[in-house]
Amino acid sequence: MRPPRLAGRPSSPRVRPPSFSGRLHDARTATAVGRWLGAAFAVCFVTGLISHYLQHPPPWAADALPARPVWGYRLTQGLHIGTGLAAIVLLLVKLWTVYPRLFAWPPVRGVRHALERLSVALLVASAVLEVFTGLLNIVEWYPWPFGFIQTHFALAWVAIGSILLHLAVKAPEIRAHWGRRSAGTLELPAADGPDRRALLLGTGAAIGVITLTTVGQAFTPLKRLDLLAPRHPDLGPMGLPVNRTAAAAGITAEALDDWRLEVIGPTPYRLTLDQLRRLPQTSVRLPIACVEGWSVQARWRGVRIGDLLARAGAPRGAGLRVTSLEAAGAYRVMEMGRDYAEDPLTLLALELGGEVLSADHGYPARIIAPNRPGVLQTKWVTRLEVL
Repeated sequence: MRPPRLAGRPSSPRVRPPSFSGRLHDARTATAVGRWLGAAFAVCFVTGLISHYLQHPPPWAADALPARPVWGYRLTQGLHIGTGLAAIVLLLVKLWTVYPRLFAWPPVRGVRHALERLSVALLVASAVLEVFTGLLNIVEWYPWPFGFIQTHFALAWVAIGSILLHLAVKAPEIRAHWGRRSAGTLELPAADGPDRRALLLGTGAAIGVITLTTVGQAFTPLKRLDLLAPRHPDLGPMGLPVNRTAAAAGITAEALDDWRLEVIGPTPYRLTLDQLRRLPQTSVRLPIACVEGWSVQARWRGVRIGDLLARAGAPRGAGLRVTSLEAAGAYRVMEMGRDYAEDPLTLLALELGGEVLSADHGYPARIIAPNRPGVLQTKWVTRLEVL
């Protein structure tokens, strides 16, 4: 027999799991958005691998990296950043579509369901971390104690593996809701169709706006629309952006006054800047493309690396180690495979756009090579060593 309720004592409300009655939190909407999101992550993953291995090639691949096409890295890294920004929109819409399932009750209905929930948690966590750490890297803000490059690379593998696992687990449901005439889609309320199409159209429009207002940092014909990107291709010393200034690199006027180029090989030698300028000069038109997604085509003038190595007695097929004058930095010392070192477009550049390099662009000499990440276009070069 239930005891009598005490007078004046309010009863405790029953705790109920959250209930979601909103429309479009269904498998068809999740599948439609998921197709776009999966494609975006696939493009980001492939272009990210290209970027990573161009910057950090394993020893066995150093001489196999191609110097052509000259615009290769500019294209792949521009796609990487542009698609990554689009993926942020798609990921938010996807999470909105499926978030009621995160509050399903009971939270676990068996071993298989527990494993599925665990795989979803891993997928969501890795995907969110991957796109938002990438976004913060674009603006060069690192509010975390771990190394971005290593973490971003590892998370890419976790995210892509989680996506493949998710596709395998959800394959029957995805197949049932793949198209408008699929069996699962036909079982959903037909009245939701127009709203679903409006949601997908709005998502596409948001991606279009973000792309148009950011892609100009790499696709310069659209640079006038470059409103949301952190870089503008025309803003910076000598009309080009820079990520690391001479002051940030610790380049002093005294060090530049005493500058000499040291070339180490079978026949080593040293050159002053005047002597370097008296050597045969070559002009090339090459893009400089950075991992943050911006890139600019420019005219460079200087001495071919191949000529400098030949003068040092380098054998055919030799690689190159380049040392910068900067005091410290992850890319102070850079190695270049033979395909780059022998390419006639690879220069020790002394001029940019017909003018002597500014300090921020690497005065007195810097590397410029085709199909190469900007962090490897070493500035303030003081030493070349035949490998």
